[in-house]
Amino acid sequence: MKKKRKFTPGFKSQVVLQLLSGEKSMAELCREHQLTSQMVGNWKQQFLAAAPQAFEKGGESSGEQERIAELERMIGRLTMELEIAKKASSLLNGTRERNGK
Repeated sequence: MKKKRKFTPGFKSQVVLQLLSGEKSMAELCREHQLTSQMVGNWKQQFLAAAPQAFEKGGESSGEQERIAELERMIGRLTMELEIAKKASSLLNGTRERNGK
């Protein structure tokens, strides 16, 4: 029984780009990588269908942007708390020195 091969998205896109750029023909790619023309054709259709998403703003990166904004807010809050703690510490140390302790 023949074992089914799995192809990475990077490999698929490389094959499709070689086909679209004219670097290699469909027959050359199929022979070189032992693929069927139907498989490469399906990859090409998927690639072209997903192409407009490459130019969309937001998408997955919006989640990352939200996380970055949340971390920046947290840093700001912690910085303010540290400054307040430093001022309180200096005030407390100042009253001790005045009392002679």
